[in-house]
Amino acid sequence: MVRYGLVGSGMMGVEHIHNLAITPGAVVTALADPVDTSLGWAKSALGARADGVKSFSSSAELAASGLVDAVIVASPNYTHRSVLEPLLDAGLHILCEKPLATTIEDARWIAERVKQHSGVFWTAMEYRYMPPAAAFIEQVHAGRIGALKMLSIREHRFPFLVKVGDWNRFSENTGGTMVEKCCHFFDLMRLITQSEAVRVYCSGAMDVNHLDEAYDGRRPDIIDNSFTTVDFANGVRAMLDLSMFADGAENQEEICAVGDKARLECLIPSGDLIFSPRTGFMNPKTPERVHVPVDEAALKAGSHHGSTYYEHQKFIAAVRGEGPVEVTADDGLRAVAIGMAAEISAREKRVVDMRELGF
Repeated sequence: MVRYGLVGSGMMGVEHIHNLAITPGAVVTALADPVDTSLGWAKSALGARADGVKSFSSSAELAASGLVDAVIVASPNYTHRSVLEPLLDAGLHILCEKPLATTIEDARWIAERVKQHSGVFWTAMEYRYMPPAAAFIEQVHAGRIGALKMLSIREHRFPFLVKVGDWNRFSENTGGTMVEKCCHFFDLMRLITQSEAVRVYCSGAMDVNHLDEAYDGRRPDIIDNSFTTVDFANGVRAMLDLSMFADGAENQEEICAVGDKARLECLIPSGDLIFSPRTGFMNPKTPERVHVPVDEAALKAGSHHGSTYYEHQKFIAAVRGEGPVEVTADDGLRAVAIGMAAEISAREKRVVDMRELGF
């Protein structure tokens, strides 16, 4: 058995609880959250399994309890560095939700501290583990489309949900939408292209959502739509098309890779892959469409197309020494850096060279 603690028991924390319930050998033994309401949500999600689970108000108290082997950090973005410090000092295995941090400084500190860490450290990037996305990535890397030249990702979705204390309405707490939300996609870009970003251009704004909201007299400042272009060192160009007022879209995520021999698309939640080889001018099109299934229990355990479940199977294998860490602290740092470059670009209306940020 692997004893799990959870730091941060809001919506994402509860999703982790549901997925641990169907992960063989995982048992939740401790919770940490300063908000009683959030602790109540976690205990409700645990149900009968909440008996004997200890509650704490801080990660330091949880780390000192001796009750856990591994910890999931799902607290608000801006707390990650302070939350992680006692967990790292205690040598615990850690799965830290994205984004790794809200500033490059804090993300660097975490990545450097992890180099001396004796336990497993895994940055939670669920989108890698959506079965259709995983199949898509495998085929691109296997050369099915030839040499990758262009990559585009579209996420058309619902607005940011309400969080405890409304912390996600302000960039100072989230890192900004391009960090908070889009680090997932910048991580996918790095993974798919197998290269590093060299320059970023983002055109984005807050045009529809949150315009009539105010918190203690402050208006939210988070981007709700953007186009972002990322040039990679190997010559591949990638683009992200984000809209957070497109709730009615049939597919929330659409990923498209174009190589010199073919095009491959991934559609989520439909779960389809569409392979379109080049045919030449005026010749009949020959697309192939296949469906990538997802375990029904995994689908029901969260809102990320089953990916949280599959990620947990990889993480617990790493904790047991039965598999590698697939998403490192450095991966988390670099995803934050691209997101921060996009935030700067959108704000200052210019191209940002990654060297400006030390990459």
